[in-house]
Amino acid sequence: MQVMVRDNNVDQALRALKKKLQREGVFREMKLKQHFEKPSVKKARERAEAVRRARKLARKKLQREGAL
Repeated sequence: MQVMVRDNNVDQALRALKKKLQREGVFREMKLKQHFEKPSVKKARERAEAVRRARKLARKKLQREGAL
């Protein structure tokens, strides 16, 4: 990942880097890897995340079609 520093403005570049990392999910992944997660808990979490993603996608699709 690369961020350009313009006019020696490191603060702005740091903010841009943090935003990119947040978008990629790096912080969430680091938080999850701080401790051991039982396989059953991991499976349940991943299943819940998949359901959440599917509902969000369906909601956006309906909104695009103008049903909402």
